[in-house]
Amino acid sequence: MSTELDVSVVIPTCNRPHLATRAVASALGQTHRALEVIVVVDGPDEETVKELSGIGDPRLRVVVLPERGRAPHARNVGAREARGRFTAFLDDDDEWLPAKIATQLELAGRSGAAYPVVATRLINRTPRADSVMPRRLPSDGEPLSEYFTVRRGLFYGDGFIQTSTIMAPTELMRAVPFTVGLRRQQELDWTLRAVRHDGVELIYAAEPLVLWHQDEDRHRISLEMPYEQQLAWLRANRSLFTPRAYAAFALSVLSSMAAPGRDRRHFRELLAEARGNGRPGALDYLTHLQIWALPPSLRHRVRDMIVSRRHVA
Repeated sequence: MSTELDVSVVIPTCNRPHLATRAVASALGQTHRALEVIVVVDGPDEETVKELSGIGDPRLRVVVLPERGRAPHARNVGAREARGRFTAFLDDDDEWLPAKIATQLELAGRSGAAYPVVATRLINRTPRADSVMPRRLPSDGEPLSEYFTVRRGLFYGDGFIQTSTIMAPTELMRAVPFTVGLRRQQELDWTLRAVRHDGVELIYAAEPLVLWHQDEDRHRISLEMPYEQQLAWLRANRSLFTPRAYAAFALSVLSSMAAPGRDRRHFRELLAEARGNGRPGALDYLTHLQIWALPPSLRHRVRDMIVSRRHVA
């Protein structure tokens, strides 16, 4: 076992002490033990600090921010505090399986890239079912913006990346920080910017090594629907996408944010955005139509029936 500090684990949290301690336990329970865990408490939170103080592992550090800045800012603070060669992120309501870091370090060691970014598949756990995402890994030569956004079926998850799966060189995390103020698609934004950095290679572990807890009665950033902000972000970052990916994002991700408001102007606006600035395919149009035609609860149930794996090892 290495005696050097290989990985710094950064866990942002705010007012969720029981979730934070669960996440910390999964990080400290990794089979690769040459790591530190940095919990960045996003603003004064005495209960969380008290809960964490009872863990008693010298590898755990707690950084309390003087005021709330939200998760992207907390992650950036954690990356600046990191002492490991690599930094891995873990959202406070997710968990890692024990071999995650060991697997990622092995894959990083095989890479000839200066900055290997290693992600993993995950188990998407909802109250209804478990499913594994992404359902496929990137093909050779496939533009990553298309891998993340262009669907091969009506439901998301073909190509996918999530914050709790990402491990990257700490130097890269400092050079390419998370975008502060962005409420959704934080990991997509970061990844598409990071892979433009010289010497970066994105690698996936084929096995699911993260539990993504999608408890739908609990607040989480990924359930927010900031449609206007996300449309502005897409327009400002058009250069990160191929025309095909731009259209797919508009007619799937943005469509799902706009549809609950039932404002038909947004339905037409997204069609115009996709046609005017991208290159939509037939499946993109069909995705857009089914998102607006079917209630979200029904779409979720149908998706789970089609793609779920209820007995994930």
